[in-house]
Amino acid sequence: AKVVGADPSTDLAVLKIEGKGNFIPMAFGNSDNLKIGEWVLAVGNPFNLTSTVTAGIVSAKARNINLLAERSSEDVVPIESFIQTDAAVNPGNSGGALVNTKGELVGINTAIASQTGAYSGYSFAIPVNLVEKVVKDILDYGIVQRAYLGIQISPITQEIKEKENLPNLKGVYVAKAMEGGSAADAGLETGDVILKIGVKEVNSPAQLQEEIGRKRPGDKVVVTVRKKNGKEEVIDILLKNKDGQTDIVSKEEVSKNNALGATFEELSDKDKKSLNLKYGVKVKALTAGKLKSLGITPGTIITKINNDPVESVSELTEKLNGVNRGVLLEIVTPSGTVDYIGFGL
Repeated sequence: AKVVGADPSTDLAVLKIEGKGNFIPMAFGNSDNLKIGEWVLAVGNPFNLTSTVTAGIVSAKARNINLLAERSSEDVVPIESFIQTDAAVNPGNSGGALVNTKGELVGINTAIASQTGAYSGYSFAIPVNLVEKVVKDILDYGIVQRAYLGIQISPITQEIKEKENLPNLKGVYVAKAMEGGSAADAGLETGDVILKIGVKEVNSPAQLQEEIGRKRPGDKVVVTVRKKNGKEEVIDILLKNKDGQTDIVSKEEVSKNNALGATFEELSDKDKKSLNLKYGVKVKALTAGKLKSLGITPGTIITKINNDPVESVSELTEKLNGVNRGVLLEIVTPSGTVDYIGFGL
């Protein structure tokens, strides 16, 4: 199979299988309609036992188990809103189908909670409504179009309820509304409580993240909010991407600023003056990839690639994405030390 695209925020990928057969896709169900206690079947390949089917019930929805916490960075914001079931799932089930009794796909099995590494009663699946959005984005644009509210959120605990004098535990607490973010621009403030996204109640960060995770930059969402004065308001919010834009961005555009798991930015005049540099490109952020594995950190400046001066971000990414041989980088560390890193591609 060929990897068409991947999304580290949800741990999903789209694969393409070449063949002459008449491939028939599964029918997609609606994970929002799943009820607690409803029967589901998990299909997979546990312990290399091909085409194994196990049965269970939906134990809970919108679970966050911090499975992707290590991926959290400026460029990767994990979205975890799992369907919890008690269908037996083991290593080899990941990526397999979770189906309802109509044979419709309602989730992708992805994890278990276990002290031993084998099934012990709890398995988790990515809801199909989120899967469908990720797959469509990868097929249409090459990458996932991620929208953000621009807020830091937390569940409403008894402690927060008492401290903020809230009437109940419903909703999601806005711990901070980021300046210039979508929510702040629409009038949301620190201390507000988000009660609904559209017509759907959200009572946990996972529920809220799943709802926003299905949207794209440029989409408008209707948010029901309880303000600090206790009054409920319905607010229209125009969603933005992580760069504060509402435009859809193609994979080609993203690749102009990304290579080997790193995002780059041009050097400012201040950087050039303080480090006495005439050229170079700064590492803005890192995800799992070659450069991170080599120990390069955000703030590192790449001045040369294979002894050629690096004049711009597009020049660097074009060379890194297009090369298939050994690479020698001249870098300047955040402390100002000049170093050289060599690696093969």
